[in-house]
Amino acid sequence: MNLTKKIKFYGVALVTLAISSVANAQDSDATAYFGLTSDQFFGFAPNFTLEYKLSDKIGVSTYGIFWGAGSAAAWGNWTEFGGGLNLYLSEGITLNPNLGFTFGNLLSKGAADGQFGGIAGDGIVPNLFFNVDKEKFESEVYAGYYAPLTNKAPEGGSTLAYLHYWANAGYKVSPAFSFGAHFEHLRRTKDDVGGELDYYQWLGPYVQFNVPKFASFVRLSAGTDFVKDGEIANDSKSFYKLSTGFSF
Repeated sequence: MNLTKKIKFYGVALVTLAISSVANAQDSDATAYFGLTSDQFFGFAPNFTLEYKLSDKIGVSTYGIFWGAGSAAAWGNWTEFGGGLNLYLSEGITLNPNLGFTFGNLLSKGAADGQFGGIAGDGIVPNLFFNVDKEKFESEVYAGYYAPLTNKAPEGGSTLAYLHYWANAGYKVSPAFSFGAHFEHLRRTKDDVGGELDYYQWLGPYVQFNVPKFASFVRLSAGTDFVKDGEIANDSKSFYKLSTGFSF
């Protein structure tokens, strides 16, 4: 069994396990999160997460990102969907490993044919979140690797792969307000034509306002882009990201 077939097999197995687990979960154990994010690289990207808690220690989850609402419309209306487990390590600390899949043309075709050239099964995205939510401290760490699931690149083109990760941490002044710092990095790790490339390395402070009664928040992060080489870096001297969301 070659690598692509193995990936597809384990992906189907994961989805089957998730469906079976969800079918046995109770309605009272289900939660949903909807979020909206906007920054100057990806543009506008709505997202959602649904979780079905199976016990005090573990839950199954599914997520989706509507990348195509922003600049990723040009990547075959890029869309990401996947699922995984949410592990409750201790009070206020969770680890959420996932396996996602992309739909579009960025990874498999190198975004060669625009908005209408997208395909199902464009790429695969192993990723994880690590979250800390304590009385006076909050933190989130994310890492995801975007790899092509098939090779549909045109002659003279290339499939693409990316590493995307971020980390932030902050102090809770009160249940309604917190502040901290955010770091984020996007790197192209595979391009047989253009080679590897750092798109951005962002670092700056954030402020966050919460409404605990409605499990909602709004966060503004802004600061400096440390990537100084390349065509993209010449146009990007700073960064800003606005995020909002609510759970129920």
